[in-house]
Amino acid sequence: MNETTTAPKTISIDLDRLAERVEKAASMVQQLRDDRERLSREREQLARRVQEMEQKLQGQDAGALLQELNSLKREQRDWVSERRDVTSRIETLVKKLERIEA
Repeated sequence: MNETTTAPKTISIDLDRLAERVEKAASMVQQLRDDRERLSREREQLARRVQEMEQKLQGQDAGALLQELNSLKREQRDWVSERRDVTSRIETLVKKLERIEA
């Protein structure tokens, strides 16, 4: 009699576990569908942006763009160097002013 009462309990427990697994699987499938939809929209947006950029760059010489980029990088380095020089000069002046005030 013990076997007959435990068998239905075991089946019930197994069915509960199976139901939990099915619910988790269904939830995961729905999440994957949502992710796929979101990624599809993002891919379409990126494709449009790439197409827009290609249209903007159409007819422009890549070599000339690289040359301009290098020129801008040099200019940036010059500005950074000049900024350092100015900072150094200001620090020197501040130190001199501090000595005068003391």
